[in-house]
Amino acid sequence: MEPVAIVGVGMTEMRRERKADGYPDLVYEATRKALDDAGMEIGDVDNVITVSNDFFDGRTISSMAIQDACGSFDKNVSTVEGDGTFGAFYGLMRILSGSFGTTLVCAHHKGSESEMPLITNAMFDPIYERFLGVEAVTSSALQARAYMDKYGITEEQCAMVSVKNHGNAFANPVAQLPLKLTVDEVMASPYIADPIKLLDCCPISDGASAVILASAERAEKAAKKPVWVKGVAHCSDAYHLGDRDLSDVRALEEAARKAYAMAGIDDPKKQVDLVELYDAFTYMELMWLEGLGFCGRGEGGRLTASGETAMGGRLPVNASGGCLSGNPVLVAGLNRIIECVLQIRGEAGERQVEGARTAVAHGINGPCGQSHCVWVLGGEK
Repeated sequence: MEPVAIVGVGMTEMRRERKADGYPDLVYEATRKALDDAGMEIGDVDNVITVSNDFFDGRTISSMAIQDACGSFDKNVSTVEGDGTFGAFYGLMRILSGSFGTTLVCAHHKGSESEMPLITNAMFDPIYERFLGVEAVTSSALQARAYMDKYGITEEQCAMVSVKNHGNAFANPVAQLPLKLTVDEVMASPYIADPIKLLDCCPISDGASAVILASAERAEKAAKKPVWVKGVAHCSDAYHLGDRDLSDVRALEEAARKAYAMAGIDDPKKQVDLVELYDAFTYMELMWLEGLGFCGRGEGGRLTASGETAMGGRLPVNASGGCLSGNPVLVAGLNRIIECVLQIRGEAGERQVEGARTAVAHGINGPCGQSHCVWVLGGEK
């Protein structure tokens, strides 16, 4: 793959409700921060990818309403309806096509203005699944139970993820939900959908993020140290829940295998310094760690309990606080990429992982992690 770098990043604070800010306000803030970070103006951007969803925004062709805010007028612009990692993937491909030297990718979401159960119910098959009332939380509970029963994962091990990630959020100034918790407190929180409890869940969030990608030639002119895309891949599983083994992570394993091969990584346990993964629910962190190859199947709980994924451990996971500490849907994947960029630059402040050179960012699309996108980022071209 030809060298492509991330040269600018910007994100808003994540909050339960940003009532005074509309979508354009959030998008402009994130875009302006990314441009300033890169030392660029909007005229230096060749094309724009927006990441949005008509259902969440409450209007058709939702991307059209924020184009002024992200400066995409008079530019080639396209929209990805899905997680920000997939939007960034499309932006990367546009540069690799040779048609563009720089791409701005911007994602936005206001959970405070969305009926999440109603909207996420609509992602299921209208004939066979939707009428059952499944949505993001209840379908994830089915996956959590299948995974826990198959491998003997305990609710206490899941609770450790909540304690860790909410604690990490104290060092992240844009995080929404820093909390000092104990495993007992997480275990005592009410069930939302068995086995998922309140403190196993991400919050409802408002926010936006932006990244700027550049070819090697254009990256040399950036104001900050470029962070290079070493490998990236995605893979999807079956759509119907009944056609899948929900405890299985084969799609993530395949995406990770391809991304690692592109990056020249043959032992991620030794060659990756930190991970930012999608953890809308605590069990997901355990499952995705297995799929990413940092432990064997069914070993995610033991890996977390060992302390290796904590700050100061061998493999810090979600140093930012993860989605559990702020989860504007669609924006989440870009936030994972941005945290990896800040860590590799050495700009993560109090949560800086010492010696961070290679990082993995991860995002998902679809119910129960149907599709996975894996990014390997590094400080060297």
